[in-house]
Amino acid sequence: MTGEKDKAARAIVALVDVMARLRSPDGGCPWDLEQDFRTIAPYTIEEAYEVADAIERDDMAALKDELGDLLFQAVFHARMAEEEGLFDFADVAQAIADKMVRRHPHVFGDAEMRDAGEQTAAWEEQKAQERAAKGHQSLLDDVPTGLPGMARAVKLQKRAARVGFDWADATDVLSKISEEAAELTEAANTTNSEHIEEEFGDLMFVLANLSRHLNVDPDAALRRANEKFIRRFRYIERKLGDRIADASLDEMEQLWTEAKSSPPSSE
Repeated sequence: MTGEKDKAARAIVALVDVMARLRSPDGGCPWDLEQDFRTIAPYTIEEAYEVADAIERDDMAALKDELGDLLFQAVFHARMAEEEGLFDFADVAQAIADKMVRRHPHVFGDAEMRDAGEQTAAWEEQKAQERAAKGHQSLLDDVPTGLPGMARAVKLQKRAARVGFDWADATDVLSKISEEAAELTEAANTTNSEHIEEEFGDLMFVLANLSRHLNVDPDAALRRANEKFIRRFRYIERKLGDRIADASLDEMEQLWTEAKSSPPSSE
């Protein structure tokens, strides 16, 4: 175990040193030197998605690479913070280690947890105490604005549910979806684009709520739906070849139906 820790420590030091060299005014990389927190943030988000994609594809070789890219993002941000005298990578690593110890008293302390549900409740209580210590007044104060829309909607709903502001079950949410769909249909018959957008947003928000009640990750579900669409549309492309642009919608829909009944490998 000691050998593994030493290996990890050496690798981290090497990566931190690489980042320092890239940001060095004396012979560093011009592109890296031009970056700041805001310009790098989109890359950080992109790398997190690429990690999720590798997991979705069950590609462990790609996962190793993508985790490295994501780790590099953390090192990049920490290096820029160090240059401004704010914190360094060691502070980041120590802070998360301390947080995990604090949030797992049943592992690192004397607390006892009988099941995962009890552990989750304790975890949320600890997070609530941390938010209060930071001066947050609302349960929703620290839900990141940079989260993807559906993910943020689910997180907002989970926070509100902690104090009982929630639908009783998925059946109630499904009824609300019908209501919101009717309102969107009504709005779509107008020329008020802002109203249409508002009603569309309401419907999306309720769909996020349904995903939570059904214990479905909405982003993962949509990614799978996207991949399914790609597979089936490629089936149409293969069947029609060069004449796809001249094919009728009826012909393409017939092939789409064929693709639905074909094994995924042949779509």
